Amino acid sequence: MTKIDTLKKKTSIKKGPINTHSNEVTIDRRREWRLDLPLPAIIEGKLPNGKSFKENTILENISSTGAYFCLDAGIIVSSKLKLIVEVPDKLSEGKKLKLCLEGITIRLEEPEKEGKKQGVALRFYEEFQFKAEKQK
Repeated sequence: MTKIDTLKKKTSIKKGPINTHSNEVTIDRRREWRLDLPLPAIIEGKLPNGKSFKENTILENISSTGAYFCLDAGIIVSSKLKLIVEVPDKLSEGKKLKLCLEGITIRLEEPEKEGKKQGVALRFYEEFQFKAEKQK
């Protein structure tokens, strides 16, 4: 048995962050860093039957190319969605800003438990806008 064969037997590769606390090596294949922080957001789109929906959610993570969140709405892969994120005051110098992005669903995850929301991976289109709320 060669050294490489021995390493293959001792090492298993899994998707996710690098794990240095066991014999398993996990590799994160994402191209972009993701911010894992809860951000309130609004999702707008159309259901497969053509009916429009608007739902509040919490982003689980976001990067320059996409986001992951959960929805009650029964969307499908390739659904076009609009994501509206209220930018935290700390990042907007106290101004009320909203980040508006559009994208397409590239992956759906079934809820782990009955009554839970569906996981949605959204890949952004290139265009985005910051919209400022008018000060009163």
